[in-house]
Amino acid sequence: MKLIYINLAWEKIAYSPLKRQWDILWVTLQLGLHLTWDLVFGQNSSHQRHRRAHWLVGKLVHLGPTFIKIGQALSTRPDLLPLEYIDEFSRLQDRVPPFLSEEAMEIIEAELGKPVELLFQDFERVPLASASLGQVHKAILKSGEEIVVKVQRRGLRRLFNLDFQVLHSLIRFGNRFIPGFKKYDLELIYQEFFELLFQEIDYLQEGKNADRFRENFQNYPHVLVPKVYWQYTTRKILTLEYLPGIKINDREALIKKGINPDHIIQRGISSYLKQLLEDGFFQSDPHPGNMAVNPQGDLIFYDFGTMAEIKTLAKDQMIQTFFAVLRKDADQVLEMLVYMGLIEPISDMTPVKRLVSFLLEKFRDKPIDVKAFEEISSELYIMFEQQPFRLPPQMTFIVKSLTTLDGIARALDPQYNLLAASQPFVRKIATSNSEGNMLTTIARQTKNFITRQLQKPSRLELKIQNFESRLEQGDLQIRIRALESERTLKIIYLALKTLIYTFLTGFSLLGAILLLSSIYSKWAIILFGLTGLFSLFLLKSLVKLALQEKLYK
Repeated sequence: MKLIYINLAWEKIAYSPLKRQWDILWVTLQLGLHLTWDLVFGQNSSHQRHRRAHWLVGKLVHLGPTFIKIGQALSTRPDLLPLEYIDEFSRLQDRVPPFLSEEAMEIIEAELGKPVELLFQDFERVPLASASLGQVHKAILKSGEEIVVKVQRRGLRRLFNLDFQVLHSLIRFGNRFIPGFKKYDLELIYQEFFELLFQEIDYLQEGKNADRFRENFQNYPHVLVPKVYWQYTTRKILTLEYLPGIKINDREALIKKGINPDHIIQRGISSYLKQLLEDGFFQSDPHPGNMAVNPQGDLIFYDFGTMAEIKTLAKDQMIQTFFAVLRKDADQVLEMLVYMGLIEPISDMTPVKRLVSFLLEKFRDKPIDVKAFEEISSELYIMFEQQPFRLPPQMTFIVKSLTTLDGIARALDPQYNLLAASQPFVRKIATSNSEGNMLTTIARQTKNFITRQLQKPSRLELKIQNFESRLEQGDLQIRIRALESERTLKIIYLALKTLIYTFLTGFSLLGAILLLSSIYSKWAIILFGLTGLFSLFLLKSLVKLALQEKLYK
């Protein structure tokens, strides 16, 4: 297999903060102009959105790991972005080019203090995989053990520090000059994001995470975790046991090996429930590249750079939560999420409760369909605009993980049932002897569940209750609050505002380019700065216009 190596600007040692700022602003400006063009000329087809998303993914790859990670995070937000962008962003994991094997060997030798020939019996130059932060090479130790060596890309810490400064400046600018920007608390979100990035490039911490994860599953014979070779591990090099397997979402390959896809779905869901509810320590990025299946049907986990921790539940609380899900009891499920620290309590929990109710109603017995979010996204947008609400980072990790696992399960069986897949974990909890009152808890919950089913109100009573609930949650108010004329005027106002910013951006950029080659070249710097400023205003107007259009449709 012939690999294509690309020289990316962010990998260069002499990469100044000014040049980095300009690269980021230039991509922002280009994106704004593309979206404005599509808006003005009505080019809003699915094919065109795919083209724009594909172009943006290429730009994110060239901007480097920070923006690749941002794109990967956005790939789990169908409530914010069109599905065409979600589709393209989800492929970012496979779009990152490798770096030269000679460079990888130089880093290994610098970190371990010996030539590669003395460290390993054999070292494969062609990487097994390449990601935004590093790449993996297979090797054989002098003792004959097969291993993989994860090598970090050069200069990541320097690049993250640069992006940290640039994005911080942009957020502070927005907080100061853009009305309503500050209430979304983006500064805190960005700090959490960079904390995770800096953790992810510390391979010593990743090795500790792998050991802890392996210990949690030591009594689970069908879950495998590679062991760490600490004598060959540093902050930039991670050496692990080689555990090859079939990609977890490759249904055809699994069936050819005689492996039942339903068993893989059950093991995947059950292992993740264990991580969440029993261990409180979970892998926050379980994409198909990080999970595999060996020929015996055992589940293999890779990559422990992005782990998260949450408050665990006692076994009786788990049973109560499972029955609450069966009853579609949004209040109790929400109460449990607050207890675990996955939801921040606020004065009005209506938007959050509505989202929980929607999820229980739509996806309790069937796979998640991102298109179904269109039924609720516009109403939630209005609610959250009135009262901004930010999920704790742990909850966003869980949402990302569950949507990814759902995608894997659907690839194996499009009609899989989440509750059915959870049964092995529930059975294990129910038969555990660690809690003396477990059977009593199950019996009580079962009795309550059956009683509720027998006392279920009539269809007319259900309709009245539904009407009262919708009235209480503000559903009806949302549907009658805006008249058609108000909508049209608001769209026209936003379109004119966008057009003005487009002209200002274009004129200032053109003026700067013309002045750059004249005796007034110093003025060009000011105009370039104005171009960046106008492009930010343009982007804000475009986002608002797109959201309003989506809402009114």
